[in-house]
Amino acid sequence: MQIEELRDVVLQALDDMKAKDVVVLDVRGKTSITDIMVVASGTSDRHVKSIAQTVAFKAKQAGEAPLGTEGMEDGEWALVDLNGVVVHVMQPKVRDFYHLERLWSLDEPDNPAQKLKSI
Repeated sequence: MQIEELRDVVLQALDDMKAKDVVVLDVRGKTSITDIMVVASGTSDRHVKSIAQTVAFKAKQAGEAPLGTEGMEDGEWALVDLNGVVVHVMQPKVRDFYHLERLWSLDEPDNPAQKLKSI
């Protein structure tokens, strides 16, 4: 399955589960961990876990079994590793604290991390 197809499977599962504030980050060339990161929010620990479980299930149905999942016990932050696509599902307070979107947007010139990198 192509990365874009897998991304679309993930996005459909997130939409089906009513995930909030979904952001797709293309991190090709920034890391060797994955090509695409998807960040989404759930409204409670149960919602976060259900979203992550559904993403893993739908990916497996599409022929891409997850390499692993993390955080299914607590439900504050769950991760589904689909190799080419990594999905982070977090409660809003955790998402605000880690702000992965900012972390992976180092190409933006107004990002303080980028300024430090050029010194």
